[in-house]
Amino acid sequence: MKKSIVLVAILGLGSFAMADVYQKCVICHGKDGEKAALVNKSKVIKDMTKAEIVASMKGYQDGTYGGAMKGMMVEHSKNLSEADINEIAEKIGK
Repeated sequence: MKKSIVLVAILGLGSFAMADVYQKCVICHGKDGEKAALVNKSKVIKDMTKAEIVASMKGYQDGTYGGAMKGMMVEHSKNLSEADINEIAEKIGK
């Protein structure tokens, strides 16, 4: 019984953690990607296509994309998987 409860708890936490990878982006970009992050240093990402979001995130990861806040975004994007990036694009992109 204890093993079942622990397993359910672990699986439940994993599902919660994976439920919305965009949550860590909200503070700067807004709930729906409507903010130009950090006093207009970024694009409003809700206006970007899904393909543009994927390309920019992959560019941040490999150091080929970014402007004034490139260093910050490289740090935030480096541990995102391809699935995470696609999830963000699906949630926010048009």
